[in-house]
Amino acid sequence: MSLVTTKELFQDAQTNGYAIGAFNVENMEMVQAVVAAAEELKSPVIMQTTPSTLKYADADYFYANVACAAKKASVPVVMHLDHGSSFELAVKAFRAGYTSIMIDGSHSVFEENIAITKSVVEVCHPGNVPVEAELGKVGGKEDDLDGGAGGYTVPEEAAEFVERTNVDSLAVAIGTAHGVYKGIPKLDIDRLAEIRKLVSIPLVLHGTSGVPDDAVRECIKRGICKVNYATDLRIAFSEGVKEVLSANPDVFDPKKYNAVGRDKVKAYVMNKILVCGSNGKA
Repeated sequence: MSLVTTKELFQDAQTNGYAIGAFNVENMEMVQAVVAAAEELKSPVIMQTTPSTLKYADADYFYANVACAAKKASVPVVMHLDHGSSFELAVKAFRAGYTSIMIDGSHSVFEENIAITKSVVEVCHPGNVPVEAELGKVGGKEDDLDGGAGGYTVPEEAAEFVERTNVDSLAVAIGTAHGVYKGIPKLDIDRLAEIRKLVSIPLVLHGTSGVPDDAVRECIKRGICKVNYATDLRIAFSEGVKEVLSANPDVFDPKKYNAVGRDKVKAYVMNKILVCGSNGKA
C-alpha cells in the first residue's frame, strides 16, 4: 500500500490504549527489517530519519527506499522526519514526500519554539501532513543532536503550546535521553499523567532505546501513542556485521554481513512492536 500519515493510526492507538513504534533507519537493510517485522506481527509502523542521516544521503534517497517498501507491504507505513532541525529541512522533507514531519524547536525559548512550530504547521497542514513538535528537552546526545542534561516538560506550558501551534502530536521530556544510557533512566510518570490531563493530542516518547520495557508499557498506559527507537537499531545492525566479520575476516561481499545485520534489526523491532502493543492492529 502507499505511505500513510499518522493521523488515523494515532486516533486508533489513543482509543485502544497502545502505541506505534517509530524506528530510525540508516540503510536499505534496516528499512527491509522494519517492514518485515511489522508484516510478520501485522502492525502499523513508522520509519524515520534524523537530520544527520539526511546529511549522509538526502531525503529523496530515504524516501525512495521507504516508499518502495511501503508499496510492497500489507501494513500501514509512515515516513517521518525525526528531530527536524530547521524550517528549511522540514519543508524539504515535506516536498520529498514524507508523510509526517517533526520540527524540534525545544532548544529555543518557549516563544521561539511556538513560532517555528506554527510556521511548519502552516506549510504541512494544507498538504494533510501532520506535524510533531517537542516541548521540554530530551537529554543525551545522538548524531548532531545534543540535549545536554535535558529539561522536563511543564504540563501547563504543554497545554498552551498545543493550543497556540495547532500541532498534531507532542514529544514530551519526562526523563528519557538520547543515545546510550549510563544506568537505568528514572521516568517521571506522574508528570506524564499530568500532561495527559491537559493535552488531548497524541504524546510521543523519545530516547527510548535502553528504557526497560515495563517502563515503556507504563508510559503507554499514561497516554503515549508513539515510541521512538534509534540507538538500539544501530547497535543491533552493527553487531550483526561484526559477528560475520569476526568469524570470517575474509568476507568481502556486503550482502553477507548486511543480511545478518538485517536479521538482528528485525528481531529487535519485533520485540518492540510487542512492547508497544501494536501487533495485530494493522
